[in-house]
Amino acid sequence: MYLWPRTMRRFTLEHTDSSTRARAGVYQTAHGPIRTPIFMPVGTVASVKGVHQRELREDIDPDIILGNTYHLYLRPGMQILEEAGGLHAFMGWERAILTDSGGYQVYSLSSNRRIREEGVKFQSHIDGSRHLFTPERVMELQRSIGADIIMAFDECTPYPCDYGYAKESMHMTHRWLDRCKAHLEKTPPKYGYEQSFFPIVQGSVYTDLRKESAEYIARAEAPGNAIGGLSVGEPAEELYAMAEVVCGILPEDKPRYLMGVGTPVNILENIALGVDMFDCVMPTRNARNGMLFTSEGTINIKNKKWEADFSPLDPMGLTFVDTEYSKAYLRHLFAANEYLGKQIATLHNLGFYLWLVRESRRRILDGTFGTWKDKMVRQMDNRL
Repeated sequence: MYLWPRTMRRFTLEHTDSSTRARAGVYQTAHGPIRTPIFMPVGTVASVKGVHQRELREDIDPDIILGNTYHLYLRPGMQILEEAGGLHAFMGWERAILTDSGGYQVYSLSSNRRIREEGVKFQSHIDGSRHLFTPERVMELQRSIGADIIMAFDECTPYPCDYGYAKESMHMTHRWLDRCKAHLEKTPPKYGYEQSFFPIVQGSVYTDLRKESAEYIARAEAPGNAIGGLSVGEPAEELYAMAEVVCGILPEDKPRYLMGVGTPVNILENIALGVDMFDCVMPTRNARNGMLFTSEGTINIKNKKWEADFSPLDPMGLTFVDTEYSKAYLRHLFAANEYLGKQIATLHNLGFYLWLVRESRRRILDGTFGTWKDKMVRQMDNRL
């Protein structure tokens, strides 16, 4: 059994901006449409940190969120998820979910893992227990989780990375992709709906490797494609250069997912290059540390300058939570170490990211994206 019907068209490209490569489209899943460009809030362990599912649905309103195979495998574990009927039922989320294969988490455990052709042996960051992820095992895990979009198992190389290592790693990622596909073809989905499989382009910051990998991934004819191994410390210019190369090769009639990116400016610049999907922990992680993203730049709400500032959190008056809180009130909550402050900041940042991609989509459709994007990049690059 194949993972997806070869004749099924999941992605509809609605419009391409005339002054950039920005695209607006719709990707169909069993749990609803995904309108692109899209930002996916990260719900690593079956929860977007600090956000209730009701708030996520009503205030943030994303078409899709992300879960992580590595973390879900360690806890609650596959038995619990299968008994619950999959991740959607377990966490009470009726919209689409994408699962990362765990490749990035394994990469981040550099002192506790060994990479071989067979797969990756690693120690749990929770209790030190030893485990093995192979391409086949990771596909089985994502079947058990039941996400709408599942990722190939890959190796994410560090930055900087030696050319020889990057090339060797890329070819191993390609071999792992073939093993993932072969295993999926003989293991049907578990919950009565199809899952979409996305392979991942690698190649570090080497143009020839990125071209070779993008061509290999394009030949897989998957429902969508991802770009991995970026946003790992390389300069923004190299990130954009690699994304541009890859987007010029990956098929236009499939969505392109840039993994782990990034700042609001990164997102806008990559939308302009033809990327459709993004995820990043930055809006939630930075929120918990008091950094707010706004339409005119970033704010450290802990600074004393906001102590008596009763203006809205966003200078343009954009509101992403159920009550319009002031900078002074939010600063007070952080100063008092009141957890509500982190919750408000998290909702604000996620709301801003979703507003940014939705406004990008609107501008692409009405033909004003290019000039609007340039203006927003200048504004959001400021520290307020």
